[in-house]
Amino acid sequence: MSGIIIVDKPKDFTSRDVVNIISRELHEKKVGHTGTLDPLATGVLVICVGKYTKLVDMLSSLDKEYIAEVKLGLLTDTLDITGNVLKSEEVHLTKMEILKAFSIFTGEYLMEVPKYSAIKVNGKKLYEYAREGIDVKLPVKKVHVYELELLSFYHDTISFRTRVKKGTYIRSLIRDIMKYMGVAGTMSNLIRIKQGNFKIEDACSIDDIKNHQFKLLQAKDVLDIPVYHLNDLEYEKVCHGSKMSFDRLEDMLLLLYQGKEVAIYRKDEKLYKPQIMLI
Repeated sequence: MSGIIIVDKPKDFTSRDVVNIISRELHEKKVGHTGTLDPLATGVLVICVGKYTKLVDMLSSLDKEYIAEVKLGLLTDTLDITGNVLKSEEVHLTKMEILKAFSIFTGEYLMEVPKYSAIKVNGKKLYEYAREGIDVKLPVKKVHVYELELLSFYHDTISFRTRVKKGTYIRSLIRDIMKYMGVAGTMSNLIRIKQGNFKIEDACSIDDIKNHQFKLLQAKDVLDIPVYHLNDLEYEKVCHGSKMSFDRLEDMLLLLYQGKEVAIYRKDEKLYKPQIMLI
């Protein structure tokens, strides 16, 4: 069985938990997700099954959209409410202060990754250092925040929507915004509502997976890539990984043969060459 499944990951499940459930229920060893969600977080987790695991890197690179909630006056070591409290204080903010901070952090900036993350330093994951109480210099990476929209602000809670580029830690974004405003704040809830064209309203639940009541998608259902239908001779050449000359202008094509997805080809100068084989 091969395809793509959109799952609404429940709270307190790891992304790996979801992969293991799907692998067990579908009796398929080749299962992978396309972007980790912390156990605290819920929402869109895109799962690739069978030959579609070849699409994991491509789907992981898609922009992601979240709704996040911030508990003001609280700072923890994990940057979310599951961690140990480092600071607790009274906070008094105005809506204008929050909107100004949001405008500052919209765009590109250098983000220090959280110490409780799976980023590796010297071959070891950061959260392993953190759990052992070992201090290590945290990597800094360039991130892009496309949108920051304040949804609500009441007393000690802020809710906002954001759309970000791959690799942006929402916990760290919250930390940086709070630091700019000079107050403590930590993530209390996170929902991924969209990843590329994958939307939470189209996601299935874990129970749906266990009851085998879910939709198995193909690449053409979710990727904005023009389709090209191969003839018999072209199909034979593509099966051998040959470069192809298609009378098309697009940089990328999803190749189909008799309704079956065969490959994704990308234009290299005048010819198209295989990027991902789906056979």
